[in-house]
Amino acid sequence: MKNLFHKYTVLGMLLGLSAASCQKNFGDINTNPSVVTTPDIKYLLSYTEDKLISYQGTEWVWENMEQLLRYTQHVTASPYEITSNVNTRYSNYYLQILPNLFEIRRQADAKSDKDRYQKAKAVTYVLQALHGIKVTDMNGAIPYTEAIEGRYQSKYNPVYDNQQTLFNTWLTELNSAIKVLSDNSLANQVVYGNSDIYYQGDWVKWVKLANTLKLRIAARLENADNATCKSIFQEVMKDAIGPIDDNTAQVKYLNQTYAPFGTSGDIDYRSRRYASTSIMQFLKGSNDPRLPIYFDKNDIPVGFKDSLTKYNVTAPAFINLNDPLINYQGGPADWTTNPTVAAFLSNTFAVGPNKYALISPLNRKFFSPKLNAATGNFEDIPVSYAETCFLIAEFTQKGYAGGVDTKGTVNDWYTRGITSSIVTMNEIAVNAGSATSFSGSGDTQIAAYLSNSQVKLNGTNDLERIYIQAYLNYLRVPNEAYVFCRRTGYPKLSSGYYAREVFNEQIPRRFWLTDPGEVNRANWSAAMTAQGFTPNAQDVNTLATQRVWYDKTAPDFGKGN
Repeated sequence: MKNLFHKYTVLGMLLGLSAASCQKNFGDINTNPSVVTTPDIKYLLSYTEDKLISYQGTEWVWENMEQLLRYTQHVTASPYEITSNVNTRYSNYYLQILPNLFEIRRQADAKSDKDRYQKAKAVTYVLQALHGIKVTDMNGAIPYTEAIEGRYQSKYNPVYDNQQTLFNTWLTELNSAIKVLSDNSLANQVVYGNSDIYYQGDWVKWVKLANTLKLRIAARLENADNATCKSIFQEVMKDAIGPIDDNTAQVKYLNQTYAPFGTSGDIDYRSRRYASTSIMQFLKGSNDPRLPIYFDKNDIPVGFKDSLTKYNVTAPAFINLNDPLINYQGGPADWTTNPTVAAFLSNTFAVGPNKYALISPLNRKFFSPKLNAATGNFEDIPVSYAETCFLIAEFTQKGYAGGVDTKGTVNDWYTRGITSSIVTMNEIAVNAGSATSFSGSGDTQIAAYLSNSQVKLNGTNDLERIYIQAYLNYLRVPNEAYVFCRRTGYPKLSSGYYAREVFNEQIPRRFWLTDPGEVNRANWSAAMTAQGFTPNAQDVNTLATQRVWYDKTAPDFGKGN
């Protein structure tokens, strides 16, 4: 993919959107005058697509690495308090995303040939849903149906729509977008071309993305409204185009200059991130090709046994000297549960004059290709084919298809998902200049993994196996990883297959939206009360016990059925 962002970003920025917090004053955001009164809609789309990914710099640091990936136990790290630096997803929705999409539609409707812009308008609703789902995940009720009206109608007190309204609205908008984008009778439509960073104006791929987003919504509704979850799944599978169906239809963002962790690329702000014991045990036990992509080797050198003998030193009990993968070791997700091993997360192991770090850290270059002035490129896949496959496999395994043709068996979708995940992660690693699993197609490595007894579906715990592969795939999409673990209760504590580790920390089930000020306090207060939220509460004790609507009947972390 060509690196198109820079000139489009500069032109898109000419909108002059306010940098003030939308939590404080919607009026400030919606009425700040534009430097350019009619920016080209192509640049507005480019700018928005770029910001959907690039706003996440602080999110990676303060939210993903420091909180979410610890809660899911993909990584272990020194625990830190949750800070007000989280939840930038919310402010950026109203600052960087929605205003541009509304402006695209406003300009299109003002054209003398506005009928030629129907598909150009339709994709804006797909992007609104893409990020809106993520915003409501951690906040519950948010302004949407009346959002951005301050910009055009001088309405600065938008209602906070509850989650039922949000999901119903997004489903309606996605269905309308799918209908328009699928309509081959709409001739001579204006196309975005290369200004469309994700799909280069391919309407069919936009339909596939919209259908996969419907599957995301279905998953979130499963516990709260199971009938609608099933209905959405069946709709998607009956659609003539369907959801994302190969790697070329994934949302792909490749940027040669973007550095999510700043110019130094250091992802270890405040704490180094390491493999948890549980994920390391499973990756090693199943010979997962993603192991060297996800985690770096420890410092144990060739000849380690001889060094121990020479200096009369005994290796720690958790180190198996005969382990062919001895260079990969995990640490306890909660350091208090195994302080002996946890001690090696912050201390080295001395053998004579040498000191070795024993626990495998997260592969920093895989996440931060510019680390220490490296020259790799950042690739992100916010919505993947693998995710689509695992959701279809899960819903089919649960019997949600109701006789609808799922275009493959559970095993078909399961193996497609694994294959896509491994290929995609390896591609990201190649672009990052990071450690990879293979060169070439990877067919041999993938075939070996699919035939592993720890991976193959066996008719005994097939749903759990689907869950765990989805879980492993979500390492690069921390919000989806968190939502998955919160929704399903997997990995589960009692599992003999892949057990969640004991975790004594309280885990927040939501974030918070603070008092927006007098202009919209009444609507905010009403939304907090309706959801049973303590207004302005930011302490983990409160956040761990108050849930957004679709999460209210979900299991506790680790308590899946």
